[in-house]
This record gives sequence, structure tokens and C-alpha cells, in this order.
Amino acid sequence: MTPAKDLRSPLSRARGLGSAKEGVHHFWVQRVSAVALIPLALWFVFSVALFVGGDYTSAKHWVAAPSVAITLVLFLATALYHSMLGVQVIVEDYVANEGAKLALLLFSKFAHAVLAVSAIFAVLTIALKG
Repeated sequence: MTPAKDLRSPLSRARGLGSAKEGVHHFWVQRVSAVALIPLALWFVFSVALFVGGDYTSAKHWVAAPSVAITLVLFLATALYHSMLGVQVIVEDYVANEGAKLALLLFSKFAHAVLAVSAIFAVLTIALKG
């Protein structure tokens, strides 16, 4: 018995998403988060540069402003998500041992989640308490 002929084009086979069913999703999410970080990082750098030589109280009042708190939360969440994606790619590409790879991926996701929750909690605490 002859195997059935695959009538799909090479492009169609490539779009088949492979065995993990993720395809290029990870690639695109990492690129979209990088593009989102451009204006957020520029805002953050210029905003922090304004506080050179400033005191704690003025920085606290700045973070307490609703527009600043929202933008800061967006920056932190996007930066840490983008970092998590980047670390995942590095671990998947350069760690050969499957057990070590799994352990590092789990640790990375946990550490990024803890950092994100802690940082966002800190901003919201300042913003909501004033």
C-alpha cells in the first residue's frame, strides 16, 4: 500500500504549526511586546531623569498620580513579560538536559511572576494610599 500523497504546499505545511501547535506565536508575542516597550521605556527613562536629585516625597507623589501609576504598571508588566519570553528562548536554545531545561523554565516563570506581582503591588499601594 502506498502512502497517501500530501497535496499541501510547503507553505501550507509550514503553517501547520508543528507538533507543539504554537507555530510562530511566541515569536510574534515577543516582537509585539518589544514594540510596546519602545514608547513605555522612553517615557520611563525621561520621567525618571526628571527626578535626578529629587527627594522621596516628590517621587512618591509622582507615582501616586493615576496616569503615571497606570503607565508604570503597563511598563512593568510588559517589560517583565518580554523578559520572561526572552529567558525562555535562551533556556530552550542553550540548555541541553531536559530536566534542567524544565526546572529553569519553571523557575524563570515563577521568578518573573513574583517580580511582576511585587512591582505592580508596590505601585498600586503608593497610588491608592497616596
